[in-house]
This record gives sequence, structure tokens and C-alpha cells, in this order.
Amino acid sequence: MDTVFIRGLKIDTTIGIHDWEKRIRRPVVLDLEMASDIARGAATDRIEDALDYEAVTRRLEQFVSESRFELVETLAERCAAILRDEFGVAWVRLTLSKPGAVGEGVDVGVIIERGDRC
Repeated sequence: MDTVFIRGLKIDTTIGIHDWEKRIRRPVVLDLEMASDIARGAATDRIEDALDYEAVTRRLEQFVSESRFELVETLAERCAAILRDEFGVAWVRLTLSKPGAVGEGVDVGVIIERGDRC
């Protein structure tokens, strides 16, 4: 199975457990690796036969920017579910980081894998 990736997707959202965090928007950064058989798209040279990373990016930007969660774990799970349910991604490795959450220059977050790589 091949891999389609998106790295460094920065989206402003409201996320955090503290009251002050619930009143501000801050960036989270997503890195995605998604299993996809690219052979058909490569053969036809048509986006309809490929995993459309622009559509994936726009959908996640819409979802994350409108979301309000306390935990990065919850947001990561919901993003992975969108990829699997709406885009038919069989396997995803998703890294979600919250830069500066525990201090300037410190990056924290989660890495999750969902599905079967095939």
C-alpha cells in the first residue's frame, strides 16, 4: 500500500482544559500519513481516481477551526474518523501537536494510528 501525506497543516482552533484556553484561539499542527493505492490515479492522471489531499485539507480545516475540545486526544480521534469515514482511508497515522502548550518553544501532542495498513 502506498502513502499519501500532508505535513505541517496549521489550523487555529479553541482547545484546552484551562478557562483561559477556552476563551482564545490557538494553532494546532497536523501531520498525516494515509494509506492509499495510488496506481489507479497514476494510470488515469485524474483526481477522481486518487485521494484528493486538497479536499482532505479543506475538510480538516473546516472541522478543526469550528471545533472546541479540551483534549488534543479527542480532536485527533475525530480527525481520524473523518478521514476513515468520509474519505475511505483504510489506515491513518495522525500527529496532532499543540505548540507552546507548556512553554515557549515546547511542542506537545499525540500520535495515533487507526485502521489496517493493508
